[in-house]
Amino acid sequence: MNLRRDVFQAIADPTRRAILLLVASQSMTAGVIASNFDTARPTVSKHLQILTECELLEQEQNGREIYYHINAKKMKEVADFIEPFRTMWDDRFNKLETIMKNYKSIT
Repeated sequence: MNLRRDVFQAIADPTRRAILLLVASQSMTAGVIASNFDTARPTVSKHLQILTECELLEQEQNGREIYYHINAKKMKEVADFIEPFRTMWDDRFNKLETIMKNYKSIT
């Protein structure tokens, strides 16, 4: 059964974020990914399943091995959603920095 998963719920988990960072630079098998964690392989497999279901990871079979790699298109959708918030906070911090500099020059 293929459940519909929320991307943001998926990336809320620190282990899943770590998996995304691992496979960002190169495709990896589940075994190689699992070897980077101190958890049982079935636990890592469950994380991979969730990331695949929400389309952040894609699977590619090569012989008997299944390789996991980043779905760049889906990651861009996430980044595009977050960008306005990042911009807003950058603007706020820049304004605060200006206020603090002006305050320092007055005192």
